[in-house]
Amino acid sequence: VVYSPAMTDFIFMVDQTSYMFVTGPEVVKTVTNEEVTKEELGGSTVHASKSGVAHASYPNDVAAIRAMRKLLDFLPSSNDPATLPVKDATDPTDRLIPSLEHLVPDDPNTPYDMKDVIRNVVDNCDMFEIMPDHAQNIVTAFARMDGKTVGVVGNNPMTLAGCLDISSSTKAARFVRFCNAFNIPLVTFVDVPGFLPGTGQEHGGIIRHGAKLLFAYAEASVPKITVITRKAYGGAYDVMASKHLRSDTNYAWPGAEVAVMGAKGAAEIIFRGKDIEKNTKDYVTRFANPMVAAQRGFIDDIIDPATTRRVICRDLKMLQHKEMPQIKRRNSNVPL
Repeated sequence: VVYSPAMTDFIFMVDQTSYMFVTGPEVVKTVTNEEVTKEELGGSTVHASKSGVAHASYPNDVAAIRAMRKLLDFLPSSNDPATLPVKDATDPTDRLIPSLEHLVPDDPNTPYDMKDVIRNVVDNCDMFEIMPDHAQNIVTAFARMDGKTVGVVGNNPMTLAGCLDISSSTKAARFVRFCNAFNIPLVTFVDVPGFLPGTGQEHGGIIRHGAKLLFAYAEASVPKITVITRKAYGGAYDVMASKHLRSDTNYAWPGAEVAVMGAKGAAEIIFRGKDIEKNTKDYVTRFANPMVAAQRGFIDDIIDPATTRRVICRDLKMLQHKEMPQIKRRNSNVPL
C-alpha cells in the first residue's frame, strides 16, 4: 500500500501524524532486533530530509493544505501546453537587478545562497521550492517569469559548495523530467565545482545517478535557458543543462569560470607540482573567465548580472512555441 503515494507526482507529509514504511517498527524489531519508533522509521522529517520520498514536511494539516494549493497554482491541468496557467504580469520583464552584481563573492571559495539569485530574478520574488530539506546542495522550484510558470534548478554553494552528489542528481533529474512531461520551461542557474568525491559516492553509484540528470536534461524538449553565475567545472558543467545537452540559450556572468577543474588543481596536474603559485595565477588569468567557452560557442553571451531577468524573459517569449521532432519509441531507457 505504501507504494501508492510513491507513484504520485508530489507527497506532502505532516509532522507527528504522517508515516510511511514498508514494514512497521514491530516487524523491524522481530527481523533485525532494532528498536525504532514510527517517527524515526518513517516520519515526515525522515522522508522529507533523508530518504527523499516526501517532497515537503509541514507542522500541521492547515500548512500542508495551503502549500498544496500554492503548488497547484503553478501547475497545468494536463500536459497540453494550452492548460499552462498564466497570471497577470505585475513584475516588469525589463526590471534590472543591480543587487546581483554584488551577490556573488569575489573569493571563489566563499559561499552564497543561490535562492537569493532565484528570488531576485523571478516574478515578485515568489518561488515554491520542491524538496527544500533534501539534497540542499541543489535547488528545485516552481516560479513565474512574465506571469508564466517555469521550473528552476540551481546549484547552491551554501551546502557542499554546490557539488553534485547522488541525492542531488536524483532530486534534480526527477524535477526536470516532471517539467518536461508537463511542458514547463526550464531555467538553470549553475555554480558547480564538480561531483562530490569519495568512496561513499563512488560505491553508491554516483556515475549511474549522475547520468540520470544528464539524461533528463538531454531528453527534455521544453525551452531550456542556462545561466552560469560562477563555477562550471568538468563533467558537472556538462550535466547542468550545458549547450552539449541541447540547451537553447546559455549565458554566463562576467566572473564565471568554465573549465575542467579549479585553477590550483589544474596547475598541479599540468605542471607536475612546479611553480604552483605562479602557474596557478597564469591559469586563472587564462581560464578563470567565460571568454574561452564563448569563443568556442558553448556560451551564447556574457551578460551583466543586473540584466539576467530581462534576458531570460526575452528568451522565454522567443521559445514559447518551440517544437522538436520526437523519435518514435516505446519508452526512453533512462539509467534508473
